[in-house]
Amino acid sequence: MKIGEMNELRILRFTSVGAYLGELDTVDSEENSKEIEFIDNEEDDEYDLPEESLSSKYTRQPKVSREIDINEERDNDGVLLPNKYITDEMEIDDVITVFVYRDSEDRPVATTETPKIKMNGFAFLKVTSVNFFGAFADWGLEKELMIPFKEQNLKVEEGRYYLTCLLLDDKTDRVFGSTRVHRYFQFCDEQFDDNEEVSLLICETTDLGVKVVVNDKYSGLIFHNNISRPIKRGDWTTGYVSKVREEDGKLDIRLDKSGYVKVEGSAEKLLEILKVEKTLNITDKSDPELIREMVGMSKKTFKQAVGNLYKQRLITLEKDRIIYVG
Repeated sequence: MKIGEMNELRILRFTSVGAYLGELDTVDSEENSKEIEFIDNEEDDEYDLPEESLSSKYTRQPKVSREIDINEERDNDGVLLPNKYITDEMEIDDVITVFVYRDSEDRPVATTETPKIKMNGFAFLKVTSVNFFGAFADWGLEKELMIPFKEQNLKVEEGRYYLTCLLLDDKTDRVFGSTRVHRYFQFCDEQFDDNEEVSLLICETTDLGVKVVVNDKYSGLIFHNNISRPIKRGDWTTGYVSKVREEDGKLDIRLDKSGYVKVEGSAEKLLEILKVEKTLNITDKSDPELIREMVGMSKKTFKQAVGNLYKQRLITLEKDRIIYVG
């Protein structure tokens, strides 16, 4: 079982506070199950509980293993899945996918909710409160994620979003967040095909371009002249690796495919726009920002697309406009 990650666990027993879960080998496989002696729930009459007080969870299974005491509520034998996450369909021995973390009393607890961030991954999280313990961020679970002061790049403020990395403290086995993200990017020694898609999390803009998180683990940069469509901080999108820097393991990223494939795709995109608009009041002499705003591509890509369409005699070029004649 891994703290801070999604796990597949087996339902061991139901109690008044929830279900206790164990790893898949907690209950033996079908081959070994024949060796387990079973008893009827009726033998538990000594507890003398009123029938109406018993949860349907206790009576759903006609037989239970001696290894599983349905009236045992100790928290040192399994991971608690609180009642709020239990559905009527769940049965003993079912295998369910849950996220496991530690509660305020250091006990492992499970939830069927999915966090907004993966272990050792990155996401923009909203800080919901700050106190003398540190900052706390909404990461999609009921218990908020703590960002200790020593893991804050700058002093964080309530209500703002920060790029955060999710980590596990090996000493305490507790998850925590860090906004000092640069120390947690992995050094990239992968090789990428020219037109192999990678996932991108858009970060801040610099003088050189826009910083991105690549495949949820690498640091990358899209130079301004490679920004061919509108992007904004916090967006997830896709792109392509143009270079892996050997000196620091960071990546140079572009948003479009390379070479002829890119030109073909951009020409098709421009053609679809022209089929609707008929005329575009831009040319290869127009301002790059105006081109990007009107057709969502860089000036270089636009010029290549225009040349492609002109060779096919689908457009005519005038001094201040492009006209579709297809």
